[in-house]
Amino acid sequence: MKPRSPRLAVRALILHQDQLLLVNAFRGAVSDLWCAPGGGVHLGESLHDNLIREVHEETGLTVEVGVPVLVNEFHAPEHGFHQVDFYFRCQITAGQLDNAWRDPEGVVTKRRFFSREEMARIRYKPDSLPEAAWGGAMLYDPLELLVR
Repeated sequence: MKPRSPRLAVRALILHQDQLLLVNAFRGAVSDLWCAPGGGVHLGESLHDNLIREVHEETGLTVEVGVPVLVNEFHAPEHGFHQVDFYFRCQITAGQLDNAWRDPEGVVTKRRFFSREEMARIRYKPDSLPEAAWGGAMLYDPLELLVR
C-alpha cells in the first residue's frame, strides 16, 4: 500500500447553555457514534473559513471561530487512513438547530446538544472530547484507532 499524507480536518466545540453540540456523521445513520461538527480542509482556504463552511453545511448554524483547544489524530492502519483534526472553540452567531435541516453532502444525519451527564451514556470520539470542550488548556491527543 502506497503511503498517503494525513487528511486534515477542522472541528467545532460549541457550548450552549453548558451543553456540547455533536453530530452523527454517518450516511444512513449506520453508527451510533457522535463527534463534533466539522470536516475536511479544502486547499487554499483558511482553517477558520473551512470550519465556518463545514459547521453551516452540517448544522445550519453560523459560527465565529475562536481559539484552538485540541489536536487529535486517528487512523485505520488496515486502510492506510490517517486524519489530523484541529478543534476550535466556536460561538453561534446566527441560526438555530432545525430537524428539517439537511446536510448537502448527506453525511450528517442527526445533530443535538448534550450535557456532560448525557455524554457519559453515548459513544463519541475522540476520547478527550469532554476534557477539550469543558477544560481549559490546549490538548494533544495522539494517534487513536478509527472507530465506527
